[in-house]
Amino acid sequence: MNYTAVALFAAIVGLTLVITYFAARKTKTANDFYTADGGLTGAQNGMAIAGDYMSAASFLGIAGMIALAGFDGFFYSIGFLVAYLVVLYLVAEPLRNLGKYTMADMIAARFNASKVRGVAAMNSIVISIFYMIAQLVGAGALIELLLGIPYTTSVIIVGILMTVYVVFGGMTATSWVQIIKAVLLMAGTAVISFMVFAKFDFSIMKMFSEVKQATPLGDSFLNPGNKFKLPLDTISLNLALVLGTAGLPHILIRFFTVKDAPTARKSVVYATWIIGAFYILTIFLGFGAAAFVGSEDIIAANAAGNMAAPLLAQALGGDLLFAFVAAVAFATILAVVAGLVLSAASAFAHDFYSHILRKGQATEKEQMTAARLASIAVALVSMVLALFAQSMNVAFLVSLAFAVAASANLPVILLTIFWRRFSTGGAVTGMMVGLFSSLILVVLSPNIWAVDGSALFVGEALFPLANPGIVSIPLGFLGAIIGTLVTKSDEVAGNFERILVKANTGIDTATEVAASKE
Repeated sequence: MNYTAVALFAAIVGLTLVITYFAARKTKTANDFYTADGGLTGAQNGMAIAGDYMSAASFLGIAGMIALAGFDGFFYSIGFLVAYLVVLYLVAEPLRNLGKYTMADMIAARFNASKVRGVAAMNSIVISIFYMIAQLVGAGALIELLLGIPYTTSVIIVGILMTVYVVFGGMTATSWVQIIKAVLLMAGTAVISFMVFAKFDFSIMKMFSEVKQATPLGDSFLNPGNKFKLPLDTISLNLALVLGTAGLPHILIRFFTVKDAPTARKSVVYATWIIGAFYILTIFLGFGAAAFVGSEDIIAANAAGNMAAPLLAQALGGDLLFAFVAAVAFATILAVVAGLVLSAASAFAHDFYSHILRKGQATEKEQMTAARLASIAVALVSMVLALFAQSMNVAFLVSLAFAVAASANLPVILLTIFWRRFSTGGAVTGMMVGLFSSLILVVLSPNIWAVDGSALFVGEALFPLANPGIVSIPLGFLGAIIGTLVTKSDEVAGNFERILVKANTGIDTATEVAASKE
């Protein structure tokens, strides 16, 4: 057992629990619980978004993927970064202007139907759980490596901690944990990257030349095709990564933690710079792990390569740096899963319980009770599912969640803002088709079925691609379009001008007109 690591783990957990304690004292209303009362500045929210986004998949998964698969691993860095341009230019400002607490609020601003809100809430919960599985897999592997605690026990420990943050601290605690974690993660990544670059005499060409000789892949290390053999699989992955962020519930709810749309836009700009710097540094993490740890030791520690970054820290800086990096990775996982639990709980309590079951009559106390109970339920489901995904790379698992988000949520978000003819039937059909097509294709894919026994079940995969994005994303758009064309146009099509004005300015013309008549 690494006692330095244990001490740093304890310090980080203690710090986050203190934050949760003080946040709990301020979390009195539903607005406090869901959005921290909209009190974050653009810089603070940008750091919190970056903290949410730089997850176990980014820090642990990408480093291992680059170290073991070379160029193919870097697709994840590129895709995760470029995705924020879609969020910045198409989603952030309209979402903040139209919504209140959740993504379903935005859609309900135009389609005031319980079935639309219910399906949107279901999507948010499913995607959050999908994403959370990846974080728990990373946490289990990390604690197992450091403390010798069995994987199952490790997952349960993280599940309990993340539930505490959300149940007691709400969005305020989650946001500040994210901000602190983002600072620590950037500091740790920068230190390791500097040490790696120094080993190659600060020469990019020398690094590229020596790293490819240090891996079993040789010259092909720097070429695509080591992991994704089919060109369609590569395109599918990148589609999911670039478009998926704009549909991720735990990222979307972050735009409600600021006072207005311009501040939301500033948040994305800050987040993009921070995230951009981080993903550039993942090259050094992956190359360094390949050169100074070696693929055999990486695989020996974790078959999916999820421990490459901590092992690199140990190779370069000994037990102290290893302990720091492992503790930061742990904080990364705790912060991200807390955000995921919060987004799922908000979807259930605000959209399903308050608006559908109680038809808008639920008190704030009842909403918060429902959100806290939902937090516990979501955490339990995620922990159970994570026990079956131990051997999967966390970056890869997250890419599947991105595919589901891009298929189920993004088409409806965009068409709600930009298509006059779009109707309630189209919104429901688009979300349902996107969600179920992506989930079904994942179940039929090589991730679940493999003849050699390397997947969950032994057998021939009926769908050949590892990522379903190239099929399920167009299906999501087609479902929304066809659903609109074959169903009777409803009155909300006439709301298009009002929604367009409100999405871009924040001014609700219907409210302005009503006020002028009084």
